Amino acid sequence: MFDSEVRYLRESLGRSPTPTEAAIISAEWSEHCSYKSSKELIRTIPRRAPHTISASMDSGAIDVGDGYVVTAHIESHNHPSALEPYGGAATGVGGILRDIMSAGTRPVAVLDGLRFGDISRDSHAAWLLGGAVRGISDYGNCMGIPTIGGEAGFDACYTGYAIVDVAAVGFGKRERLIRNRADPGDHVVLMGGPTGYDGVGGSQFASKRMDAEGRSAVQIPDPFMEKMVMEAVLELRPHIKALKDLGGGGLACALSETADSLGVGIAAHADCVRTREDGMEPPEVMISESQERMLVITDDAGLCHVARVCSKFGVPFSVIGGVDGTGNLNVYHMGKVVASLPAKLAANAPPIRWPARPMPTPESGEPTPACVDIPDTIYRMLENPDCADRSCIYSQYDHEVGIRTVRRPGLDASSLRLDNGKYLSVSMSGNPRHCAYNPYRGAMGCFEESCRNVACAGARPVAMLDHLQFGSPENPETFWAFQESVRALAEYAGRSKIPCIGGKVSLYNETDAGPIKPTPVIMVLGLSDDRCRPPPPSVGDILVLVGKTGDECGGSTYQHVAGYSGGACPQVDVKASLANMKAARNLAGAGMLVHDCSRGGLAAAAARLCMLAMTGCSINLRKAAPDLPATPALFSESHSRYLAVVPADRLNDAARLLSGTGAPYSIIGEFAGDTIRYMDGPDTHEIATDRAHRVWSGSLERMILNG
Repeated sequence: MFDSEVRYLRESLGRSPTPTEAAIISAEWSEHCSYKSSKELIRTIPRRAPHTISASMDSGAIDVGDGYVVTAHIESHNHPSALEPYGGAATGVGGILRDIMSAGTRPVAVLDGLRFGDISRDSHAAWLLGGAVRGISDYGNCMGIPTIGGEAGFDACYTGYAIVDVAAVGFGKRERLIRNRADPGDHVVLMGGPTGYDGVGGSQFASKRMDAEGRSAVQIPDPFMEKMVMEAVLELRPHIKALKDLGGGGLACALSETADSLGVGIAAHADCVRTREDGMEPPEVMISESQERMLVITDDAGLCHVARVCSKFGVPFSVIGGVDGTGNLNVYHMGKVVASLPAKLAANAPPIRWPARPMPTPESGEPTPACVDIPDTIYRMLENPDCADRSCIYSQYDHEVGIRTVRRPGLDASSLRLDNGKYLSVSMSGNPRHCAYNPYRGAMGCFEESCRNVACAGARPVAMLDHLQFGSPENPETFWAFQESVRALAEYAGRSKIPCIGGKVSLYNETDAGPIKPTPVIMVLGLSDDRCRPPPPSVGDILVLVGKTGDECGGSTYQHVAGYSGGACPQVDVKASLANMKAARNLAGAGMLVHDCSRGGLAAAAARLCMLAMTGCSINLRKAAPDLPATPALFSESHSRYLAVVPADRLNDAARLLSGTGAPYSIIGEFAGDTIRYMDGPDTHEIATDRAHRVWSGSLERMILNG
């Protein structure tokens, strides 16, 4: 806590806080829990739409028709994963699943976003990645919930650190949502695992620069207990009046936020909380973040059902208090009051608006320097961990358990079958290099890329969730980058009518070298009426490029591989974005394969399509980008572009589907042979499909094994 906050607390109470009160406030007013530096800004992102539902204190919800809802949330476990990658990532999965349960819905899918140091040179980064992937895999697989997608990125700014974003999706009947209400006389029940010293002070640990002394704040995962808690919660839905996950801040935050949001008071007894170790003091009990715990509000009749169902599933529980009308959070220990705080005071830290100053960026208007050896550069790009095949990661996840998965991870968005005959497509995207070049353009590009991915699955984007990860907000340049990112998300959400239904802000992400690059990660949900599983490319198919290519290589993979700086960061034209997205949906909905053209530009996108079918293709760069030299035509990462694979006998169908959208498009080549040829007038740049596949498919796995 800052000195000004200590003074504010004393003035508000009219006295000095007790040790338990100080612990509660320290957890609740931490940046991780309170959003005191960010909440005023993130409220500017549009959140309302006819299909959005305010369903839970922990997850957002949308109405998907026919009486069904989809819930979703995104979180991170960065500091813990940097110290204990297996346990940190695993407990990240557990926490996000409980957020979905808190709405009364069953979790049906998990996605992860992973970022580490330069794995090609950093064996510690490889070790962190391997541990995090195992933690996510083991927890999700034990729970029987598929991990269906995500992303992975690597950059030296994360050296010695880890970005582990975890998102989850739930599904259920709207009538079964837990509406969260409470009345005086209701019981407060804690169900799940015991409370221990693991995770004590976790939210405070995550609200400052990481150091090794925080190892005790890393929680211990128990997916088998989580599975039983989930089944018990789902059976108890009719008898639960309010439900909240014990995540950041533990009981301190769960109790104060529940009391404040529901307009009631809560009297809790710390000595009624089951503990893993003897001798835990009330402050430790209140701020422990031990996992697999849920807070339940129920009435007299519901308490009998809680006892019956918890006994059935072997889930320990204890009645730790009751609801009253005081508006206070009162904590007792052995009959004595150890904390008495107005819930509104505890749950609402005084906001902070840090000074902002534009950060220096390498962006310039200079044209992209010509590539000396285009084929060699493409091979090196495909071998680079940012472009390499991710199957060595997602193959460790069970992405088909639950039999809903109809579009697997590996190319753009993944898709799930819903019980009402519709399909939900999900994508998660981030691009810290773009965001370091221009936080406004970069953040909007992350949002638009996730929308592009779900459009490739034939789905219409209907909601987004954001996770905004930056360094210390006390740094004016970092806070400016945060402001610019929020401004971009608010603008795109407003103009596209895609509401934000939830998210997370994670600040103080720093390493010994300084703050990480701005790392907003955007998750988008899309809906479609048809299952989209197009065939892979085959010889004779035509390549159609939707969208225009500009000289926008600033922050690109090509720039990273070639080793220069400058250039222009890709910029989203919202009107063109929406038109091109509609064109992509039309083609994908008609059964044609559509692939997002983003990281690595046209060169990488075309190579991935060829490697998918192990065939070659010929691409005319003068048709793809008539006004650009070969280098930016191949490697620019301009937004709102798609590569469509159109059977030769369906060209007229494709033209009809594109004609009413206003999207620019051009026929740029066809699939044939066993090499990938990029033709630039009299010059031809050629790479072998089989060599490209060998380089692309094996490089990331070798780097992980070397770690």
